[in-house]
Amino acid sequence: MPSSHKTWTAKYFFKEIKGKAVCLICGTQVAVFKDYNLNRHYMTKHEDKYRNLSDEEHAREADALMVKLQTQQGLFTKLHTTRNAAVRTSFVISHKIARKSKAFSDGEFIKECLLDSVALICPEKKAAFENVSLSRRTVTRRVEAIAGNLELQLKNRAADFDCFSLALDESCDVRDTAQLLIFLRGITAYFQITEELAAMQSIKGTTTGNDLFTEVNACLDTLGLKWDKLAGVTTDGCPNLTGKNVGLLKRMQDKVTEINPVQKLTFLHYIIHQEVLCKTVLKINHVVDAVTKTVNFIRARALNHRQFVALLEENESEHGDISYHSNIRWLSLGKVLKSVWDLRDQIQNFCEKKGHDIPELSDEDWVADLGFAVDVTALMNELNVKLQCKGLFVHEMYSAVTAFMRKLQLLSSQVKDNILTHLPTLKEATRSADHLHKYSSKLEALHGEFSRRFQDFKTLESEMHMVSSPFNCSVKMHQAMFRWSSLTCSLTYFW
Repeated sequence: MPSSHKTWTAKYFFKEIKGKAVCLICGTQVAVFKDYNLNRHYMTKHEDKYRNLSDEEHAREADALMVKLQTQQGLFTKLHTTRNAAVRTSFVISHKIARKSKAFSDGEFIKECLLDSVALICPEKKAAFENVSLSRRTVTRRVEAIAGNLELQLKNRAADFDCFSLALDESCDVRDTAQLLIFLRGITAYFQITEELAAMQSIKGTTTGNDLFTEVNACLDTLGLKWDKLAGVTTDGCPNLTGKNVGLLKRMQDKVTEINPVQKLTFLHYIIHQEVLCKTVLKINHVVDAVTKTVNFIRARALNHRQFVALLEENESEHGDISYHSNIRWLSLGKVLKSVWDLRDQIQNFCEKKGHDIPELSDEDWVADLGFAVDVTALMNELNVKLQCKGLFVHEMYSAVTAFMRKLQLLSSQVKDNILTHLPTLKEATRSADHLHKYSSKLEALHGEFSRRFQDFKTLESEMHMVSSPFNCSVKMHQAMFRWSSLTCSLTYFW
């Protein structure tokens, strides 16, 4: 501050704040920082009160007013900071409530827990936590604001996409309302990839290909995506999506053809869905049905369940309980089969005491089939878990599938020769040559089913190989436009 301004502070009680002269007594702002303007304000408003003060008293009074102003400013800054922190905390907690699919009214319970905790840990901070608003309506507004911001971010990113692909899934919820999920993956010229749930559309009426196309078209319009940038679509293979004449995919290809007659979309079936469907050729229903019946006998009755758990604890079993099998989740089947195999002796003894005979557990053929089913489902579960990893590209997933298919060929030949190193559960069972021949045939059939169901991916092997190993591909395999683009772009952009 210039020395003249310091003099005016002591003389007229004015302070320069953000380029303007502010009276320390009444807070009035004077636009022009000149002696005449400050003097006129002082003489008009405050001269009667301070006329009898000496120069030293004037200076002390000015200092006191300055300290008072700084205290007020510090208080306002602290309040502003505290309020900002409270609002941010409210947003963070609301976001977590939405991510975990909790009821919005849980925010009030969370705040109650926060206040009780802070009262014990740091009581002096309790007032700050009381400012965090987590009422049901507040959480609703916060989630709506977050959703709007995420949609805006997705629109901004979508504007930079060079191309994009869609994954579509249509199914009914518990109220039989059709829900169409639209997943989006887009890539920019600088290989920045965005993968996000673009929309979940509720369809109240029919779900024909035309109805689904209308919803997809509306989603693309909302995000500002152009049809000519669509590269491929992945579905679960249901008829209203894949119909040749009026299915959604046919409508989408027709829409793209209207814009660019030479552009062909790539249509694929979910890899994980295909992998689960392949299990039907194993023909292990006689094993699954018997296991499900046995597990339900134990779990469906509370007394049986308690007594069985007590039996396991008494025998210090590795398993503390036995799980239900959900027909929806393929992964649960492998876990149930494994637990029944490990507990087959305890299960048989328990059921005999209850007068519930399970003849399959005494049948060597069935027990051998159970051991084979345990090993095969474990292998398929391992593949399933690999395919569920985030951030995978199609060539990485297809590589995992082809590796599994080679593993099936190896296992089939080894089983014929009674080499069961990779099938440890079957190795424990009593088996005959007929068993080994049957299991070898099942593995061959499983390999054949994988080959059949993944034919659409096999047609794209050369393109996937070019993406995964570009320097191991022959130049002749590359399309002309790829060769031309690589020759014309700069070295900095290319690398």
